[in-house]
Amino acid sequence: MTVLYFFANLSTMEKEITNTLIRCPRLGDEVTFSYCLRESGDLPCSRIMRCWSHSFDVEAILKDRLAPETLEKFLSSQPKDKVSSLLELIETAKAKK
Repeated sequence: MTVLYFFANLSTMEKEITNTLIRCPRLGDEVTFSYCLRESGDLPCSRIMRCWSHSFDVEAILKDRLAPETLEKFLSSQPKDKVSSLLELIETAKAKK
């Protein structure tokens, strides 16, 4: 009976996570986590980690839901943060002089 309760509770918890709303910085309106999971077609939104990591372990959910090759594709396509991009641009400009 305890195992059934655990899985029923797990299912309820998953529904709560996928239906949780936050304000999307890209769209300017509220969206659910489930929307962010499919925002880019077969890949999640590129900002999903930044937007949702304060609420729960997004990486664990992505590992559970995505095939290993899809997860690798997603993680390798993540844009760099602004500071890293600016530093690279500065280094590139210095090298051209």
